Amino acid sequence: MATKDAALHTLIDPVVTAMGFELWGIDYLSQGKHSRLVIYIDHEDGITVDDCADISRQISALLDVEDPIHGEYRLEVSSPGMDRPLFTLDHFSRYRGHEVALKLRAPFEGRRKFQGLLAGVEGDEVLVQVDGEEYCFPVDGIDQARVVPRFED
Repeated sequence: MATKDAALHTLIDPVVTAMGFELWGIDYLSQGKHSRLVIYIDHEDGITVDDCADISRQISALLDVEDPIHGEYRLEVSSPGMDRPLFTLDHFSRYRGHEVALKLRAPFEGRRKFQGLLAGVEGDEVLVQVDGEEYCFPVDGIDQARVVPRFED
């Protein structure tokens, strides 16, 4: 987890938890005047638009007071959705047996993108089976990871 994301997580998690939700993860995408702060929340009963709006108001007030991000940005609160991003080793453990798409921070064997079956977690590494081969990626070397949704007929 990047330093800014970790600081934001520490600030935002108590608010989300106090409201009865899990803070699934945070994406801060710095793009000048078009920067975005995306807060992913989760709940065993699902997430509604009203849940997102309620949490957005609370977090917005907190961020106005604490001012952890300099400059303009757009705040978004969302469910992780079916193609949920995976941020932590716990997330990877929870989705063992699912197909995932990974983008690495640096190329491995000449490529940065991998898609395959999430075989599990070993220490601080994520195990992924791709085309019959198992790869071990350090969690800190993964830039982005998402569950690939499957739709049954």
